[in-house]
Amino acid sequence: QVQLVESGGGLVQAQGSLRLSCAASGDIFSIDYMAWYRQVPGKRRELVAVRMSGGSTKYGDSVKGRFTISRDNAENTVYLQMNDLKPEDTGVYYCNAREGFQDYWGPGTQVTVSS
Repeated sequence: QVQLVESGGGLVQAQGSLRLSCAASGDIFSIDYMAWYRQVPGKRRELVAVRMSGGSTKYGDSVKGRFTISRDNAENTVYLQMNDLKPEDTGVYYCNAREGFQDYWGPGTQVTVSS
């Protein structure tokens, strides 16, 4: 079992920055990868960024060059640095961890970008 808790969301103006954190606990040594997703009402949850256990990363097309995913192994925390935020980045951001065929999710944190 893996438990995830996000923090760092809030209200920010366009072109501003936020850093989201995801604290992981439990059976973290079996995690294959960790990722950030976001969702807005009426739309599917979309992948924002993923970081594999080996360190490689992948980003959604809409955030490439603006967002960076990183991991602090000592603190068992994954971060999402979001720069040059746009109103279309607004949504609930969820932390995800994959262990084999099992997905774990945090409760989410709201990010609102005003124009």
